[in-house]
Amino acid sequence: MITFALGAFALLALTLAIVLRPLARDPEGRGAAESAANAAILRDQLAELERDHAAGTIAAAEYGEARLELKRRLLEDTAVADGAAGARPRRRWAAVATAVALPVTAAGLYLLLGSPAAFGPALPEPQATNAEIEAMVAKLAARLESRPEDLEGWAMLGRSYRVLGRNEDAARAYAKAESLIAGDPRALVDYAESLALAHGGNLQGKPAELVARALALDPSFALARMLSGAVAFQREDYATAIREWQQVQSRFPPDSDEARGIGESIARARELAAARPGPGPVAKAGPGDAKAASAGPKAEPGAKVAGTVRLADALAAQAAPTDTVFVYARAAGGPGAPLAVMRRQVKDLPLAFALDDSMAMAPDRKLSGAKEVVVGARISRSGNPVPQRGDLQGLSPPVKVGAAGVAVVIDTAVP
Repeated sequence: MITFALGAFALLALTLAIVLRPLARDPEGRGAAESAANAAILRDQLAELERDHAAGTIAAAEYGEARLELKRRLLEDTAVADGAAGARPRRRWAAVATAVALPVTAAGLYLLLGSPAAFGPALPEPQATNAEIEAMVAKLAARLESRPEDLEGWAMLGRSYRVLGRNEDAARAYAKAESLIAGDPRALVDYAESLALAHGGNLQGKPAELVARALALDPSFALARMLSGAVAFQREDYATAIREWQQVQSRFPPDSDEARGIGESIARARELAAARPGPGPVAKAGPGDAKAASAGPKAEPGAKVAGTVRLADALAAQAAPTDTVFVYARAAGGPGAPLAVMRRQVKDLPLAFALDDSMAMAPDRKLSGAKEVVVGARISRSGNPVPQRGDLQGLSPPVKVGAAGVAVVIDTAVP
């Protein structure tokens, strides 16, 4: 604001200089001097006229007319000089009044129409305290006790408890919303982590099942892949843990902190595997592993559709890098439910995709059961697998199952 004030004062000074300059001049004074000189000349002419009349060189009639004309002109010049002398004080008062009134008027208008508070100290933005956040979460929990069917509310409560570090409460809330989050890998992993942390970090059983379900929805979901490796590590299945972690490590630059951290986990698994006498014990299976193993349907040869997805330049400003991207295939001319789905983010675009039976949402609806499909891609700000108004989407023409090079352009908004 100091820069603004200095600029405003400079403009005001420039304005005063322009307005006061004509008032500071004295053109009337210069006119008075000229009038006085003219009067002196007229007096000399009148004296000469008197001498000519006395000498008899000019007739009486001509003398009278000339004398009257010279006196008239003398009176006019004398009046101008007297008026100019009186105007000079008035012009000085006008200049003083303008110099005072202009800044005062400008300041008054700014106080009335401007933002004088901006010159004061900046006020901090209000921030929600932990107590206020806890109160909001408690209010949501109380409301849900009377509305147990509000699955979205329970999912929101689970996320809120996760942020607050209340893992047992988060696990209970996610359990209420499990049917809603069944198609959301991120929420399934959050549920798994909450359960594990609530039970001393143990990933066996229900957490392992949730991780497997998340990977069935999105095999490239790095956090789910890391947890899958941790599940195997806890079972002492070090070979599987190493394979899972190596898949995630390969996505990062070799010299990155992420790659080094995952490398340390891989090295630890190798050390434990090497320390085993003989071939090593059979991997221990957790209670939920049988369900996890059968969660994802096996892909059949050729039951695949591959291609690329990109976002149209005209819509690029309407999507954030972390917005969710769903890529799916549904039967051409059939029900709208997807036969295969994968989940990514806008920052991954343009994206090469390959949809197959391992990405099926239901065991009785697989890509291999269709002859032709339509491939779609949708950007969701909310991450909701159900299309919402304002989501961005694009569709391919019908293609045969097994097609490659399918191009999908996200170029329209969901009405």
